Amino acid sequence: QLQLVESGGGFVQAGGSLRLSCAASGRTFSTYAMGWFRQAPGKEREFVAGISWTDGNTNYLDSVKGRFTISRDNAKNTVYLQMNSLKPEDTAVYYCNAGDYYSGSYYPLSRYWGQGTQVTVSS
Repeated sequence: QLQLVESGGGFVQAGGSLRLSCAASGRTFSTYAMGWFRQAPGKEREFVAGISWTDGNTNYLDSVKGRFTISRDNAKNTVYLQMNSLKPEDTAVYYCNAGDYYSGSYYPLSRYWGQGTQVTVSS
């Protein structure tokens, strides 16, 4: 079993930055692709960014391309989401997930979710 714990959320003004972290424990972290998702009030959870476990390939939600960067440190069993130029519409609970990555896309595994961290961006 893989346990995921997110941190780094908070309150920030529009244009600001935050870095989210997701620490993994349990099964072999480095064999999983990792992803970030978010869920705003009244909306469905949506994919934000994913990173493969082999070659570090990444993909992103179109609206965050150029502003967000996903990265991973397998030695620390941690995946990061650097968020720059934040907008009010980025406000959501952000979740970490372990999954698969192939054909240029990320596929979440439903049994591996963190508890979420709140990001609030004021205008």
